[in-house]
Amino acid sequence: MPYVTSIERLGREEGHREGRREGRQEGEALVLLRLIELKFGPPSDALRAQITAADADTLLRWSERVLTAQTLDEVLG
Repeated sequence: MPYVTSIERLGREEGHREGRREGRQEGEALVLLRLIELKFGPPSDALRAQITAADADTLLRWSERVLTAQTLDEVLG
């Protein structure tokens, strides 16, 4: 039984890591949406969907661009 317990523990730990990663990504998307709203006005539903579906690297890249971009196309380009 120790082997089964060990596998169960590893599964729970992996689940916790995945949950934390997803939570961080959701938070990054919310921050980016807020920055876009402050700079360019309320984002469309399509833009919200695009941002919430983006991976962490893309969110970071877009978040960096929002600081200097003059248009949304420059942020997402």
